[in-house]
Amino acid sequence: LVAGIKGMFIANRKLDSQVKTYITYNKGRDWRLLQAPALDLAGNEIHCVLPFCSLHLHLQMSENPYTSGSISSKSSAPGIIVATGNIGSELSYNNVGMYISSDAGNNWRQIFEEEYSIWFLDKGGALLAVKQATVPIRHLWISFDEGKQWSRHSFSLVPLFVDGVLVEPGAESQIMTFFGHFSHHSEWQLIKIDYKSIFTRRCTEGDYQTWHLHNQGEPCVMGEKQIYMKRRPGNHCMLEKDYSRILSAEPCICRASDFECDYGYERRSDGKCLPAFWFNPASVSRSCSYGRNYLNSTGYRKVVSNNCTKGVKEIYTAKKQQCQVRAPKGLQLLTSEGKMTATLGTNVTFLVHLEEGDSMRTNIQLDFGDGTAVSYSNLTWTKDGIKHVYKSAGIFRVTALAENSLGFDSTSLYLHITCAVEHVHLLAPFVAIKNKEVNLTAVVWPSNPRTVTYFWWLSNSTELYLSVKFISYTFTVEGMNIVTVQVSSGNNILQDTKAIAVQEFFKSLLLSFSPNLDEYNPNIPEWRQDVGRIIKKALLQVKQLLVAVFPGVPTAAELFILPNKNQSEGRKKSEEDLEHISAVLISALNQNLVEFELKPGIRVIVYITQLTLAPLVDSSPRHSSSAMLMLLSVVFLGLAVFLIYKFKRKIPWINIYAEVNHEKEQEMIGSVSQSESTPKITLSEFSTPKELKEKELDARVKGKPSM
Repeated sequence: LVAGIKGMFIANRKLDSQVKTYITYNKGRDWRLLQAPALDLAGNEIHCVLPFCSLHLHLQMSENPYTSGSISSKSSAPGIIVATGNIGSELSYNNVGMYISSDAGNNWRQIFEEEYSIWFLDKGGALLAVKQATVPIRHLWISFDEGKQWSRHSFSLVPLFVDGVLVEPGAESQIMTFFGHFSHHSEWQLIKIDYKSIFTRRCTEGDYQTWHLHNQGEPCVMGEKQIYMKRRPGNHCMLEKDYSRILSAEPCICRASDFECDYGYERRSDGKCLPAFWFNPASVSRSCSYGRNYLNSTGYRKVVSNNCTKGVKEIYTAKKQQCQVRAPKGLQLLTSEGKMTATLGTNVTFLVHLEEGDSMRTNIQLDFGDGTAVSYSNLTWTKDGIKHVYKSAGIFRVTALAENSLGFDSTSLYLHITCAVEHVHLLAPFVAIKNKEVNLTAVVWPSNPRTVTYFWWLSNSTELYLSVKFISYTFTVEGMNIVTVQVSSGNNILQDTKAIAVQEFFKSLLLSFSPNLDEYNPNIPEWRQDVGRIIKKALLQVKQLLVAVFPGVPTAAELFILPNKNQSEGRKKSEEDLEHISAVLISALNQNLVEFELKPGIRVIVYITQLTLAPLVDSSPRHSSSAMLMLLSVVFLGLAVFLIYKFKRKIPWINIYAEVNHEKEQEMIGSVSQSESTPKITLSEFSTPKELKEKELDARVKGKPSM
């Protein structure tokens, strides 16, 4: 901004990797390069032809009140601009000199070949120059003819490192203060100079002259012919207190140069203002309703603060037109925060915007996607947004409809309502048939399956499945396989892991109990775990056999018998052994030989319910997908997976294993530790069904103290 001249700016622009200086006289509507001086300080001609060569200025304004910066202008001295710059094809820090313009940037002269700090004295009647040097100085230069001639004056007997100069304006006794230091080790020094004596007298009417502001000879600048009053160069008189700078300002006839492109329009190569690619000139203000008027832009608007009149003003000025009923067009729907996600139970604010259409006569309907909707008779009622609270998590399609007598427009967005996942539980069988498909399910709580992402790792490999709550998988290798599922919800990630034993065949028995057990069934994981362990002891008095107790009532359980992988007799022998073991267990259960004491005075009998229909070799899918089994390390397998919270029941030699399950699936008792005092039995010990039965009956709990 050039001080004292309305609408005049100087700016540097980078174009094709070159920085050049431009000037405007109509507040940026038109720009041009600066014409370089015709002569240098020595009077030699400078060959600088536009647009290949021009004057370029450094435009750093000083933030320090004691330094002048690289460019200076004062409203008290309109038209005078002093700046540091260079002549050439672009702005450079080489061959830098000081340049001055006395006619508001139309013509420039060089005043110094080195950089100087320039101050204005007596409202611009005189110029003070101090060399920017790294060595101490003791001289200053003063000019009374706008920089054409300079006289040198000594301001100190001892050279001074000048750090700044303070000029005190408006005082009757004109004083300027130099401050600095005589050496790098000396203290600060202040030197005050009263420069009033350099002026011989007060200025009279004959000491002034008029100056016409112009732009390369064009007298109309910002729609006016402006005439300024200033002191004649070379006069040493002091300006009067009531000195007025502007003598007169006469309006000009409006021309095309007084108008710039309106909002949404851009100037093309032919000089015309045409709509930008993103702007629709046919759009009408939202406040425009039928029967009212609005200003329809011509693509132009008068430059701000331009005072021209008549001429082409009527052609370029926006025209008043009557609002018409228009079909809705350009309907937009978004949230106040611009996000497509929100937290369950919080207020969501929707904003509706219509580019075209009568807002007062357009009905707005908003469907939140959760079974609720609202309707407004006109768009103005929605200016503060439409608030809604979602009561369930999920992904909702929010739809907006704008409709009037001429047509309609609609739009929609998909909003994700999320809530934090507090728990994840993996439902998986702990025994699976080799090469038979099993189902694996991740259960989350709270239940919001549409707003979470699932990650699966299966079969001890790096294989990964994404974004599915349940999968079906076939295990091809016998042994223990680890399945892991992770659930991601926002920034929260939870994980559950299960071990699945893969076998070629197994047997299972369904167990039931005398009704008195149900009276004491608290339906918690630890209780079922304890009961399963006691049943195992009542059956064989060995720790390799485990029993799964189902959740809920009536209380039921399932016993799984797996082959011994250490046998060398082959598959046929293993199948025969399983049949023998199963027959012995069924006989003992049918004779009510298996019972235990739940608490003093309360004895519970274990019955055989039914034998599963699955053959030894090819178990049915119910077994392969049956919930929660675990392979024993030696002979038998069982597992318990449980619901609810931890409930410890102290039982000797039993290690409690508990997991949380939010669905009523089968639960298997976890593996238990071996005790040295407990006999270890392998399938080889069951040589005949008769011998096996005798061993089992000897080990019954019935004749031993209850647990």
